[in-house]
Amino acid sequence: MTYDFDTIIDRRATDCVKWDEAAPGELPLWVADMDFATAPCIVDALRRRLDHPVFGYNLIPETFYDAIIRWNATRHGWTPLRHHMLYTSGVVPALSAIIRGLTTSGDAVLFMTPAYNCFFSSVRNNGCRELHLPLTWDAAAERYAVDFDLFETMLRGERPRLFVLCNPHNPTGRVWTLAELQHIASLCARYGVIVVADEIHCEFVDPQLGRRYLPFAPIADSAGCQWVVANAPNKAFNIAGLMTAYIVCPDNQQRTAIDRAININEVCDINSFSFVALQAAYTPEGEEWLRQLVGYIFDGYRTFRATMKQALPNLPLAHLEGTYLAWLDVSALRGANTNPGSMASVSQAASEHLRRHHAVWVNPGDMYGQPGFLRINLATPHQLLSQATTRIVRGLQELA
Repeated sequence: MTYDFDTIIDRRATDCVKWDEAAPGELPLWVADMDFATAPCIVDALRRRLDHPVFGYNLIPETFYDAIIRWNATRHGWTPLRHHMLYTSGVVPALSAIIRGLTTSGDAVLFMTPAYNCFFSSVRNNGCRELHLPLTWDAAAERYAVDFDLFETMLRGERPRLFVLCNPHNPTGRVWTLAELQHIASLCARYGVIVVADEIHCEFVDPQLGRRYLPFAPIADSAGCQWVVANAPNKAFNIAGLMTAYIVCPDNQQRTAIDRAININEVCDINSFSFVALQAAYTPEGEEWLRQLVGYIFDGYRTFRATMKQALPNLPLAHLEGTYLAWLDVSALRGANTNPGSMASVSQAASEHLRRHHAVWVNPGDMYGQPGFLRINLATPHQLLSQATTRIVRGLQELA
């Protein structure tokens, strides 16, 4: 079956964060959800559930866990164990519960920057100390890398309790290689640091990359590294509003502490539709829909990249290996530098200019800990992406 991702679905007036907070005529490419209808197999499963008119408290069936195990085993070559699993209402609540369960107030939590903005707040909200490992940006190669010497120096000197790994990485688009993941695991094992792997973007890997996302858990096991994984179908199948996620933690004491934190944070229940949707997503039908979706998104990315490189060749664009989030270096925009010497003003001014004068909404890199960049959500029908790209090019050319 061939799936349709070209049809433009009007999401306005549906209480949609992405579109109903945007002005009339504005194209929102900011928050990380997609403008595509979710997989028909999920919609059909939800309709069947709606045939029963009672939506009370739920038991989570064993088939929920079976679906997670089967999906990871067949698609990613990793077989999580049933008794290692917990569920909660999202990956951000999962991250918060993991931090709360495995740290005490004042502990340091290390993560790479730029970083998904909720990493900052999840660490702070749990009374922990943020440690930032700046990724190295090679503007000529348009690629980020880990400075492993600095990484080890921070592990040795700061002794963080946790290291939060995002793979694929939001917002830089890196899909970490086997060698990089092995190096991370070996260093964290050496210094007794628990790795918390946020793998929610794992289904979005460029089909032309030549390699796939690698689950961290088996790599960590080989290195003797402690680990916890948080994941969900929410990004891949555009069902974030259904509120579900799962945690895999092999250590009994740590899992008990996380489970306690889930209950303390009152995120211990998921709704009547979330576990139905997960089970429908993690099927051969869901996987075929996802395969076509990923191909469509990366076709859009290649067109976006070609247009940007032709129109604005002096603005480096990070190679998108994974996720659906473009990461554009706008630090060379002279017209956006309203406060010379402050890189923060460049990306903020550029995003404000695009929104105010060209009706396209993208996020400044400041909110991810790296001023001078823009994050652009490409997960929208090609027609809308083309319109938005034209607006972005015009707006940024005015600031060049």
